[in-house]
Amino acid sequence: MNYLAHAYLSFGEPKVLVGNFIGDFVRGSIEKSYEKEIVIGVKLHWAIDKYTDNHPVVKEAQEILKPEYGRYSTVITDMYFDYFLAKYWNNYHHIPLEDFVQDVYETIDSFRNVVPEKFMKTFAYMRYWDWLGGYGDLDGIRQAMTGMAKRTKFQSNLDTAHIFLDEHHEFLRLHFGDFFEDLVSHSKNKLQELKLELSPV
Repeated sequence: MNYLAHAYLSFGEPKVLVGNFIGDFVRGSIEKSYEKEIVIGVKLHWAIDKYTDNHPVVKEAQEILKPEYGRYSTVITDMYFDYFLAKYWNNYHHIPLEDFVQDVYETIDSFRNVVPEKFMKTFAYMRYWDWLGGYGDLDGIRQAMTGMAKRTKFQSNLDTAHIFLDEHHEFLRLHFGDFFEDLVSHSKNKLQELKLELSPV
């Protein structure tokens, strides 16, 4: 999943949010580098990604993308799902998206001395271009995909992904709805499991 989903799936816990956001930037024995709640967030991020990658509904959505986008299908579905979460945000959260996003940015910024420097470079772009709040319309997806297309090493066709989303909107929306309900349930259970696992005996 992409960053908005990871923020949502931190369930209002600031340090879990920080860990959830840096999950792609850390490896190995993170317990020695971060406090418990951040470690929980990192491990939650990893669990979310693993669950997403193996979910049959996600795989089905990716199948219609593969003929056109090949290896980039997984990246595209992640961004599509952030699009649907942002577009239909009021169905999932009582706090307006704009307020939620600003709170996330401020929380991450308050931990800038804790998180990896490489992540902070990504975060600077994220905040400046409002990645979290900007994916809720096709133009936001177009801008994001076009930017990614310029950075890919291989032919990706990412610059047409917003058109594909528009043409297959209902199919992808239904797949997101079916999958996200499962993901929320899985993430809540995993969060509680990690809290018990990492609690001192």
